[in-house]
Order: sequence, then structure tokens, then C-alpha cells
Amino acid sequence: MSQPNDLSNRTLTIKKVLEAPIQLVWDAWSQPEHIVHWWGPPGMETTINKHEFKVGGEWNYSMTMPDGNVFVGEGVYTDIVELEKIISEANFRPMTEGVELQSLFEKDGDKTIFTFNVVHATEEYCKQQEKMGFYNGWGSVFNRLAEYLISKKS
Repeated sequence: MSQPNDLSNRTLTIKKVLEAPIQLVWDAWSQPEHIVHWWGPPGMETTINKHEFKVGGEWNYSMTMPDGNVFVGEGVYTDIVELEKIISEANFRPMTEGVELQSLFEKDGDKTIFTFNVVHATEEYCKQQEKMGFYNGWGSVFNRLAEYLISKKS
């Protein structure tokens, strides 16, 4: 029986098979020249303000919505294992604060199994974020990533 604040009760997960080799998927996540093409929901333009891709390094991305409003995603990398995982503390103000992003990569031939976990401080906060549209929002971002990866393969 799980306890109210067990990790499983505080985590939202999206798993996707990406039609691209693991090195390309890794590069798309770790290199700013790739990130700007897919980070954020459709219609948003992303600007990389800071990108220190190392443990303890900071990242800060501004996302401009079609209506001109800007929101910022920022965080600190806490664990990086090449071609395996990228873990980061993150804030997406004003919507989401104090979460841990876990981007996990697994080679599957010429494809990549990608798992994205967002760990929240409490079960209640996790449920609130899910109701705010977590799966639609991040799902659209990863659809953009998938389309970007296919365009880079050709």
C-alpha cells in the first residue's frame, strides 16, 4: 500500500518511442541549437538565456507565446549521465515551481525510448499540475520534439 507522499503519487510520466537514434535525441536535449526548435508548445518561440550543460549548471529559457506574453523555464542540472539521463530541478513561472525533471533515454535499435518524469513536492501539487494540463502541454512539446528529430534525420 502506498503512502500519500510516495514518489509514485508525486510523479507524472510521459513515455514515448522516438523515431531517431539515441545520439540525435541526446543532442536535441543537450545542445541549445537544437533546443530552440522544439522546446515549448506549438506556436511558442524559445530563447536560450543560459545553458550550462553540466551537473550544477543553470539553464534558463524564455518562451514567447503567440499573444506576446513570455514565461520563463529555469533550473539547475543535478545529474547527467551521457545517453542515459538528464535530471534537473526546475521552475516554470508562474505555472509550476519546485519540480524535478527526469529525462531518461534508452536505445532501441535506431529508435529511442524516451521517458519523462516530473516529480512534485506533494501528491496534492502533482494532482493540481495534472489538472492544469500537464499531459496536453508536455505532450505537445514532445510531439514537436518527435517532428524535429524526423526532420533532422533526412
